[in-house]
Amino acid sequence: MPTGRPSTLQDPAEIRTYKGQDRALRANRLGTAGLLLSVLAASAPLMVVAGVMPTTFGVMGIVGQPLLFVILGAVLALFSVGYAEMSRHVHNAGAFYAYIARGLGPTAGAGASLVALVAYSAMQVGVFGILGFEISGLFATYLDTEVSWWIPALLAVAVTGALGWLKIDLNAKVLGVLLLVECVLVVVFDIAAIAKPAAEGLSLHAFNPETLGGAGFGTALCFCIAAFVGFEQSPVYAEETSKPHIVVSRVMFLAVGFAALFFAVSAWALTVAAGPSEVVRTSAEAGPTLLFQLTESRLGTTFTDVLHVLFVTGMFAAMLSFHNVVARYAFAMGREGLLPATFGRTNAGTGAPATGSLLQTGVAALVVIAFALTDDNPAGDPTTPVLHLFTWMGSVGALGVTLLMAAASFAVIAFFVRRGTAGAQIWRLVAAGTSGLALLAIAVYTVKDFGVLVGAEKGSALTWVLPGIIGAAVVTGLVYGALLRRSRPEVHARIGLGNEAFRLDQAAEGTPSD
Repeated sequence: MPTGRPSTLQDPAEIRTYKGQDRALRANRLGTAGLLLSVLAASAPLMVVAGVMPTTFGVMGIVGQPLLFVILGAVLALFSVGYAEMSRHVHNAGAFYAYIARGLGPTAGAGASLVALVAYSAMQVGVFGILGFEISGLFATYLDTEVSWWIPALLAVAVTGALGWLKIDLNAKVLGVLLLVECVLVVVFDIAAIAKPAAEGLSLHAFNPETLGGAGFGTALCFCIAAFVGFEQSPVYAEETSKPHIVVSRVMFLAVGFAALFFAVSAWALTVAAGPSEVVRTSAEAGPTLLFQLTESRLGTTFTDVLHVLFVTGMFAAMLSFHNVVARYAFAMGREGLLPATFGRTNAGTGAPATGSLLQTGVAALVVIAFALTDDNPAGDPTTPVLHLFTWMGSVGALGVTLLMAAASFAVIAFFVRRGTAGAQIWRLVAAGTSGLALLAIAVYTVKDFGVLVGAEKGSALTWVLPGIIGAAVVTGLVYGALLRRSRPEVHARIGLGNEAFRLDQAAEGTPSD
């Protein structure tokens, strides 16, 4: 068995046919446009404007949300400098945990892999809550029919799982069309809000740093980071892109820049339309209906009806995007031995990571059912899936992704220092270190303020149970990695290698590499 970690990738065709198993995802299936649309779809711009922004205003009381998006955009741009450079050297569907493993060691990579699965699964499952709420409202409004939120949520779980078996290029086209249409609608609202502001006029008060004060500041930071989630997923598709060393980094910077500008302007438009002094109260009363109330008074009923429909399709696009990412993380973990080997094989007909897709579908179904069973009054309290499933799970997922980004920043530094190229990469490493410290601070603030999000009194178990989900994933993953190092060192050595682990198999069995 070789003692070192291989540094070159094996031919994809050879990897695919090793022992008759599909060990690699299909290459050259995504270009710049397809990948950009796929990762931006995860942020679901309309869902952020209609769901995340009213929650940040109303629940957390942060008027300066537009300024938050500008600040976070700068932090994530710094993060992307090192992350993008790392993507040129490591191509692995388990992007976060692979980078962390290559920089901080396989045990840390094992911990990160479990955090990634939990975080992205939580974010996807959270979307089912707000989707169920919206579809239930559409049935009540247009068909005068009461439908409990969990029924359309479970149907969406099934449809998303089925599409998870399809080719990624088909999904990219579906996601892209939905994304473009909802972006256009949000821009139309922004223009209408500016053209017809509230009594306070075109106020820039929301960009005043003083508006960032409040008990919910930390949680608002984390919740707004959730709006950016998607840009960091581009390395997940590196094995499926053409020229990954160019396309992945390009898409990352385009996605961060677009999200920061788009969300800052849209959040400001909401404050202009509702009035800076009234946006917190109005958001708390209206919840996810805030955007639709503001559009109906400015753009009419027909536009608002179309917006409702696109709100649903935008959420569907986000669910599908998160589903694809979780399936690929599971595939990468199965290929390297962190999960059973069946997860490391693709669908023979489509090249999709089918077993990982089934895993995520099962997890989503179980969580939605659990929330449905514990909902005290599903029909009488339709906001439950928004306030609980969407907000809780979305924040848990955002906390996990924030910690992963912080760890990846430090892993970038360690990776290039160990390679002896720190001098040549010094400005990138400074950017990575700065962003890593900032992201770590955001995670600490988030845990500190988690009680604000759940509306819990001091000492409530919810203030530590929810962030404790990510803490438990970290500890469990690290313990699992340490056990693998002692009991299965050959599996431990694979963590983060991706297709490069194939050479370890060949060397161990005495198989020629060509």
